[in-house]
Amino acid sequence: MAKVKLTKNELKKQKDDLKRFTRYLPTLELKKKQLLAEIRQIQNTVDKLQNDIDQAEKRVLKWVDVFAEDIDLNEFFEMKEVVTDQGNIAGIDIPLFKEVIFEEKEYDLHQTPLWVDPAIEEVKKQIERRAELQVAEKQQEIIKEELRVTIQRIKLFEEVKIPDARENIRQIQIFLGDQMTAEVVRGKISKAKIEKKKQEVSRV
Repeated sequence: MAKVKLTKNELKKQKDDLKRFTRYLPTLELKKKQLLAEIRQIQNTVDKLQNDIDQAEKRVLKWVDVFAEDIDLNEFFEMKEVVTDQGNIAGIDIPLFKEVIFEEKEYDLHQTPLWVDPAIEEVKKQIERRAELQVAEKQQEIIKEELRVTIQRIKLFEEVKIPDARENIRQIQIFLGDQMTAEVVRGKISKAKIEKKKQEVSRV
């Protein structure tokens, strides 16, 4: 802890700091709760998306025999872009999933098996789910980092800033109190000396 100046100005500064720290701490605690709630909510989304992906893969397994035909679904469409927006949670920016843009390729309906259309739709949905899952995981990563920083700040205020300010105030008040007592004692001594001189003069 840095050596504190034992002055009235420093006492005022330390009191102002303490007031600011104690006022700011509940804001940090509230932010921590908000971030934890958001992490839980996003985790629910992640779990649901992962479950949907797993279920879709099980459905696709039923088509393994027909997929064994010499047909590449990539010939029918192409993923061009994952579109995201920007949101804000507890003062931090996070990406929001909007959609996946596909480029459709023309193909002859008469020359392709009937299963191709539903297969394309299922694969597109699976791509969208995985893209949304990646965005949700990115959200979690950002929010968890912000939570880590917020918890560090709370500990800094609780364990360092507030105790230091209180200790500084205590030290300054003791020093100023001692100074005031010393002033009073010196004043009394001076007064006593003056009275003594007056008495000596009056005797002469």
